[in-house]
Amino acid sequence: MRASLRDLAARTLAAGTLEGLPEHHWIDGRWQPARAGATLEDWDAGRGTVHARFAAGDADDIADAVASARTALRGPWGQMTPAERGRILMAGAEAIRRHADRLAVAESLDVGKPVGEADGDVRGAARAFEYYAGAVDKLQGDSIPLGQGYVAFTVNEPVGVVAQVIPWNYPLSTAARGIAPALAAGCTVVAKPAEQTPMSALLLAEILADAGLPPGVLNVVTGTGGAAGAPLVAHPGIDHVTFTGSVATGRRVMQAAAENITSVTLELGGKSPVVVLADCDIDQAVEGVIGAIFENAGQICSAGARLVVERSIHRRMVDRLVARAAGLVMGHGLRNPALGPLNSAEHRDRVAGHVARARARGRAPLIGGDMAADPETGQGWFFQPTVFDDVDAADPLAQEEIFGPVLTVQVADDAASALRLANSTDFGLVAGVYTRDIGAALALARDIDAGQIYINEYFAGGIETPFGGNRLSGFGREKGLEALRAYCKVKSITARI
Repeated sequence: MRASLRDLAARTLAAGTLEGLPEHHWIDGRWQPARAGATLEDWDAGRGTVHARFAAGDADDIADAVASARTALRGPWGQMTPAERGRILMAGAEAIRRHADRLAVAESLDVGKPVGEADGDVRGAARAFEYYAGAVDKLQGDSIPLGQGYVAFTVNEPVGVVAQVIPWNYPLSTAARGIAPALAAGCTVVAKPAEQTPMSALLLAEILADAGLPPGVLNVVTGTGGAAGAPLVAHPGIDHVTFTGSVATGRRVMQAAAENITSVTLELGGKSPVVVLADCDIDQAVEGVIGAIFENAGQICSAGARLVVERSIHRRMVDRLVARAAGLVMGHGLRNPALGPLNSAEHRDRVAGHVARARARGRAPLIGGDMAADPETGQGWFFQPTVFDDVDAADPLAQEEIFGPVLTVQVADDAASALRLANSTDFGLVAGVYTRDIGAALALARDIDAGQIYINEYFAGGIETPFGGNRLSGFGREKGLEALRAYCKVKSITARI
């Protein structure tokens, strides 16, 4: 970890907050307080204490932000050449890198994740703006051959004003992967970060403005889902909604958007399998599973929450996993531990409820299963790394998204039964496969119903690879060139000559 980041994290931990955090919305290129004057508390998950306050927006603030975005769409932003927009996005990428320490510390403080993980999120956000800066002037249409006497072609136009509803587990990463392609396509944006983690989206808006983004092109309104998020997705001035969150909320977003025939991209939950076949590199597989379930304390929609392992290596694999899990040190995110806290007391209790119900059904974890605290301070909202072994496919542990550091192990007799287990939930977000047999790996990749498959490295890929789910995991794709489709509308032009 960089010395500058380590020093800023230590100073912030000692002070209890990061100096100069935003307190207001970012609307029309400037800080604006909530119209009603209300505020919300921002909590430090590693301590369970309030470290800042921020604006509590409502429908009036949303209306101001949408009006600003609509005006900006018709203003200088809409008149810029693609190359000019690309230069602003590239400048934004460099500005994110210059502010990397501050962004990483703010993200760690807000989410609770280890600051080293947050630093990786910042680098990924910068890369997202860099990637889409390079794509801006490549959004070409098609020539359509109608024969002599006609010229026909298509033009990609910005869909308009886009709502970005950002989750609390990866607020900066998710903001960047949605905002960057929307801006690349020429859209304007109103973003609503989760009320648990408002800071990185606000900081990002100011950084991009300093990099040359015109006023109104990106607006950020903070507040609760009910008071600010619901009016945003239901606003008739919104042309597309990109939502990341729970299945239940995703359904409500679709219903609200349907009233205005607004298109949506939904990235929802997951219960992703990591399929480990007997011929794998077991050390590689163990490390992959550890990262897949315990990164960000398991608070990842694409977490590898189910280990589907062949019976012949089951015991050896599980024993190694339990030993590794036992060695994970918990602590405040700014001390960069192996395992940080859960984001809120409410969410910690939700995770604990899943485990308590499993125990009531007679299932005991091999390790963990209890709420915990920072061993240095006795504070914070922590949950022990937990492993349940040999779980039936129908058990709620194998079917329900827990969204915490809880691994469910399922035993397969062979690759065919592993495939059946992998496809045995209602989700279809991602899957991992560990095997030395590339033919077997590609066959599983073909047959597992998921939006993306990782082979011999969980979370492989980056902003270049499309991401999204099937079934209850949602629809539409973010990242990669595929993401640009959501933010474009295609116009066909045909001329008789």
